[in-house]
Amino acid sequence: MTLNNNSKQDLENFKSYILVEKNFSKYTAAAYYSDILSFLIWLDNMPCENVNFSKIREYIHFIQKFNYKKTTLARKISSIRTFYKYLTREQQVEVNPALSLNSPKKPKTLPKFLTVDEVEKILNNVKIDTPSGFRNRAILELLWATGMRVSELSGLNFGDLDLENNEIKVFGKGAKERIILVSERAKNYLNNYITTARPLVAKGYRLEEPTESTPLFINKTGYRLQPRMIRRVINDIVDAIQLPKHVSPHVFRHSFATHLIENGADLRVVQELLGHASISNTQIYTHVSTQHLKDVYNETHPRA
Repeated sequence: MTLNNNSKQDLENFKSYILVEKNFSKYTAAAYYSDILSFLIWLDNMPCENVNFSKIREYIHFIQKFNYKKTTLARKISSIRTFYKYLTREQQVEVNPALSLNSPKKPKTLPKFLTVDEVEKILNNVKIDTPSGFRNRAILELLWATGMRVSELSGLNFGDLDLENNEIKVFGKGAKERIILVSERAKNYLNNYITTARPLVAKGYRLEEPTESTPLFINKTGYRLQPRMIRRVINDIVDAIQLPKHVSPHVFRHSFATHLIENGADLRVVQELLGHASISNTQIYTHVSTQHLKDVYNETHPRA
């Protein structure tokens, strides 16, 4: 099986589309790219523009033999749908052959979250006696206070800050802009990071005077801090305190939303703060809250 030149060009154009226009994270884009590469290789010399619905179904039947998890299979189908949506938009195909393609139902799993005490334990165990350590504390305080995605935090620039009004502008999925709110505590850590720690993080490297497009969080060489480094910071702390939970930046986001709901926040407000396109995405946190109440009840009620 080979990949013809036209398919190679379609694949590269698609990669640019999902990275630039759809604003996919580089991890999601890499997964979609790999999915479509496998699909095009399977097509062999058949142009992707000539594919019909039956051919796509044949491919789905083929990959089902590998016993992928439902979530993986659903992503591969989503990749094909997105690919042909792109080709249709570019008028490379007249009729979208993937339009009626259905994904397998994903198993319903409740998002994992941290208790307030667990969050505080993590935060209090960040060593802030170095510039990078103080930066890490400011990062985790911000994740906890805002519920922003790690990619959104990594992408913050100085021009996105309006700390006088406790606001930060972020660009979420699909390059959608929204305003999130910052607590006084997180703001204080952020201000201290900017004025004292940030200039010392990249010791030995000359930092320019910040402009609106200057990265807020930087690494030891003065470049933008990447999401994988933030994940590593969290992993190191969780391992050090031996917290018996898998904790990722997204768990901070889940915890933020869950605790807002538990404390009576309006679902629409939480939806806006999280940047969810649909209220149904936010409603999962009401289920988490209910489950938490059940767990507490079962653990503490003498007749439970």
